[in-house]
Amino acid sequence: MDAFSDLAFFALLNQHGSMAATAQQMGLTPPAVSRRLAALEARLGVRLLNRSTRRISLTPEGEAYLVDGARVLADLQSLERRVGGA
Repeated sequence: MDAFSDLAFFALLNQHGSMAATAQQMGLTPPAVSRRLAALEARLGVRLLNRSTRRISLTPEGEAYLVDGARVLADLQSLERRVGGA
């Protein structure tokens, strides 16, 4: 996976608030979503989410990744619209 798709994945995970809901939205199994999150956290070397059996919550690092990542994704979408419209 590339960094942009990881950002979009993490934003979706945060939006849905659970592994199961994210898995359903993506057409994956919950374990596949969990593995993808684990791989992302391993690549970054930080824990992005606190997990319990009922919910997930952002760590401070997860909050920074989500907020700054949203800006990066918005910039990329804007760039693609400009280039595509040219």
